[in-house]
Amino acid sequence: MVPQLIVGLGNPGKEYETTRHNAGFFFVDALAEVWKTHFSLQTKFFGQVAKANVHGVEVWLLKPTTFMNRSGMAVAALANFYKISPQAILAIHDELDIQPGEARLKVGGGAGGHNGLKDMIKALGTQEFMRLRLGIGHPGHASQVANYVLHPCAKQERDAIDNAIARSLHVMDLLMDDKMPLAMNKLHTKG
Repeated sequence: MVPQLIVGLGNPGKEYETTRHNAGFFFVDALAEVWKTHFSLQTKFFGQVAKANVHGVEVWLLKPTTFMNRSGMAVAALANFYKISPQAILAIHDELDIQPGEARLKVGGGAGGHNGLKDMIKALGTQEFMRLRLGIGHPGHASQVANYVLHPCAKQERDAIDNAIARSLHVMDLLMDDKMPLAMNKLHTKG
């Protein structure tokens, strides 16, 4: 399935701009630059929205302005309006279980404790959407997670995340050609 809606998960506002939890925003900002499109606030979709035409397909980019735990509201509003099936949605989010510098593509699966994914699953009524998981590493103990994800990362860490984003951008053409297995293989292979 070719992505028709690509949503970066994150929190709005200056104070969250550089936090680990906004890795999804980092990605869609970079993708908008590559695709030469710009975000504008669209209140009916509860977010910043951009549109691109890629390989003849109309693709929407979305950065919800609802805060992470209400991401599903924005995703469902845009997907329902444009009649985009959950299977044609790609969610980009920070991932605690992957080290900074790593990125993983997958289809479906649970929320893994991620509030943005939890709300998307609830709003869409299914887990069957594509995900791009950008590694941010784990602070070591569950009690430290909330504080960890809501703080900016060190320069070395951000460089690693940016590197993973750059590698992920290189497989977007494959995704837009409906070649998820090839995109996964290329992204997940070292070297």
